[in-house]
Amino acid sequence: MTHHHPPANDLYDVAVIGAGVVGCAVARRFTLHGAKVIVLERGADILSGASKANSAILHTGFDAPERSLELACMQSGYEEYLRIARDMNLGVLETGAMVVAWTREELARLDAIEAQALANGVTDVRRMTPSEVLQREPNIRPAAMDALLVPREHVIDPWSAPLAYLTQAVQNGARLLRNAEVLRATDTGSEWHLTTPQEDVRARFVINCAGLYGDHVEQRLLGTASFSILPRKGQFVVFDKAASSLLRTILLPVPTERTKGVVVTRTAFGNVLVGPTAEEQTDRAHAELDEATLQALVNKAGELVPALASMPVTATYAGLRPATESKAYRVQLDVARRYLLVGGIRSTGLTAALGLATHAFALYAGVHPPHSPIERPLRPLMPNLCEHRPRAWQAPGASSIVCHCELVTEDEVAAAMQSDIPAGDFGGLRRRTRVCMGRCQGFYCGARVAAMTAGRLANALACEEAEHDSY
Repeated sequence: MTHHHPPANDLYDVAVIGAGVVGCAVARRFTLHGAKVIVLERGADILSGASKANSAILHTGFDAPERSLELACMQSGYEEYLRIARDMNLGVLETGAMVVAWTREELARLDAIEAQALANGVTDVRRMTPSEVLQREPNIRPAAMDALLVPREHVIDPWSAPLAYLTQAVQNGARLLRNAEVLRATDTGSEWHLTTPQEDVRARFVINCAGLYGDHVEQRLLGTASFSILPRKGQFVVFDKAASSLLRTILLPVPTERTKGVVVTRTAFGNVLVGPTAEEQTDRAHAELDEATLQALVNKAGELVPALASMPVTATYAGLRPATESKAYRVQLDVARRYLLVGGIRSTGLTAALGLATHAFALYAGVHPPHSPIERPLRPLMPNLCEHRPRAWQAPGASSIVCHCELVTEDEVAAAMQSDIPAGDFGGLRRRTRVCMGRCQGFYCGARVAAMTAGRLANALACEEAEHDSY
């Protein structure tokens, strides 16, 4: 059952622009607090921008800037995710992480990283000797000089979580409008009139969660932008599932001033991932792959875990992070214009999203008359895509398997097309089911999936999607 949705052309309390992970979390938080919410997404499906490509790590905030909004939101988001994960059937692959020093220069920086972790309240970190590192990870290169163990850094499914947030919002009365780029905006003094290709939208308050296009949206709303998006590309390589037996723990590099560096980690879907790179570019729409960089990632993974050098690569993909002139989150409230910016959210956004949503609502509640929170909100139960938990194909009476690489059933594909937020394009279907994301990248199952979804997806079955969200 889904609560009543407001009709088109109704006046909304809040319009959330952008259905990435932050926009989905914000929509959920405001809806649960009783606001009438509409979400405007320029793409054919949610998570169509920066949020579709990330390393899927649930961060503790051990290395975040002290006393920063980023740290507060990461830790708040981490705790809330663990609270709701069981109720919504969201998985957590408990891996822990090690910040490994491979050189004397890196070793010299471990003390400062440990001190920062303790200052940030992550008090369960501990130093590991080279022998302890190898005892925990016997397959890594036996040249580690020391490491810092961060036990509560874990891996999650990066797509089911935001889908769950927005699904709960929609089930409790929020509305999602796709293919709805905000083209023009007018502030009447009491409400916003937003023009989209789908329909005109009226809202008392606007929250900008537009990610890679956040500065463009602010320009259209306010006439000027307070920041500039500087897209930063990250390329990733995904190794075959056989590689997962080689690694237990997330391997984190000693970070630099510019980037957190290249990570080697298991995924919730049973693979091993290496990435991301950090490449500046001006194009916000396309994250191209290049062979030399991908080979460098494969070489880096083989350097750290030698057996990975002989492992086949299942997929490669690239994503863009909405970097700005500053590392700090851009969260700014304009009381007079009833506008809130939640921008510049980069690699930690998956963890921080729920915390950012809580922070955003607190800012809003400080200047807006209270709503009546939903007393008994509906709560979705998400299908499990995590490999370390029982999958649909294993259940008695399961329907036939469509995708044999990823063991996706007919019923899972059908459910993704009939849910409260049905897949809007092929990439969205993949993120909801894992279909066509395995070794063959849809070569064997693509035709059958295309037949099952004929006429219902915004784009045809295309290999180009594999570059952007394959695990």
